[in-house]
Amino acid sequence: MFVPRFYREPDSSWIVDLIRGNPLALAATNGSPEDGPYATHLPVIFDPETSGDWSGELPGATLLGHMNRNNPHWTALENGSVLLLTFTGPHSYVSPTVYEVTPAAPTWNFTAVHVRGVVEKIDTIEETLGVVQSTVRAYEGAFGNGWDMTESLDYFRKIVPDVGAFRLTVTGAEGMFKLSQEQPGEVRERVRESFGQHGCTYKREVAGLMNRLP
Repeated sequence: MFVPRFYREPDSSWIVDLIRGNPLALAATNGSPEDGPYATHLPVIFDPETSGDWSGELPGATLLGHMNRNNPHWTALENGSVLLLTFTGPHSYVSPTVYEVTPAAPTWNFTAVHVRGVVEKIDTIEETLGVVQSTVRAYEGAFGNGWDMTESLDYFRKIVPDVGAFRLTVTGAEGMFKLSQEQPGEVRERVRESFGQHGCTYKREVAGLMNRLP
């Protein structure tokens, strides 16, 4: 991912926070010349056994993900291969009317993280079940209502043979946080104020990140 200098994350916590807050990743691999690249949307969490409280530089962290075993992407995925995970955070269109200057050009403020890592496919049913349970715990804690999965574990065991779980050891990560940093301070402030007062949730989330800029 090409990241101009002024769009880089202020510190590594921004990348970690974006992944935790937007954990539905697009996983991509090259594939064969005949089949072309594979891309699958899938849930990703930090491995609670090794990286549950991770807050520093991302390389070295371990992530967990899973997809349907019937997906051809799962068959094409090999142990030791490199997988790219892309995460999209808050984003929104910026109209030149917000700038109150002429000439001007529209743009799109957005936030994204690209993570590369080495794949380890998980083979056993029990380990795969553990990944599913860990994912439920993470998402219920962050986005749900504290649902207790206990009474559904037998159901989980029925469906988990169709689940392909994997562990990803992160080797590199890049974040792009395009938040009007290229604009003069007074223009950037008008964008932030306009977004912060808008009815669109996306715009308010972008404004929240703009508030965090140094």
